Amino acid sequence: MRIMSELPLGEGPRHTVGGKDLCDLLDLSPAALHDLKKRGIAVHLAHDSYDLTATVTAYVTHLRSIAAGWGTADQAAQLTANRARLAKEQADAQAIKNAKARGELLDAADIERRWSDVLRQVRARIMAVPSRLRSDVPDLPPETIAALDRTLRTALTELGNAD
Repeated sequence: MRIMSELPLGEGPRHTVGGKDLCDLLDLSPAALHDLKKRGIAVHLAHDSYDLTATVTAYVTHLRSIAAGWGTADQAAQLTANRARLAKEQADAQAIKNAKARGELLDAADIERRWSDVLRQVRARIMAVPSRLRSDVPDLPPETIAALDRTLRTALTELGNAD
């Protein structure tokens, strides 16, 4: 590994390193180094020359932020938004549980089953009208009872097919 040290006037030494050596030092692929360079983490000075101290410091800070779950500023903002959304969803779920416990909210499947039972009973009673009429009014002509039966069945069929 080759590390060059420059002694600029009035400043501390600047250590530079080539891209391949920096990849070896940080255990990175060239593509990963290029990505770090684009994001401003790897401090590129010139062709195949990186500021070793600044790059290592920035890379360690970057790794610490990832380990702490901070990520980038955009990731931190997104994490905060996701946490707020999660908190809202949890609050909504608890509100639903509380409403169910107070009897303010009913299960849709249970309501549908109960209404189906009621409507089946209504249908059965309507279908029984012609035979009850036949036994209650024996003088009624059979054609009238048959017409009433057809009319009731047609009405129930139309109601059953209505949207």
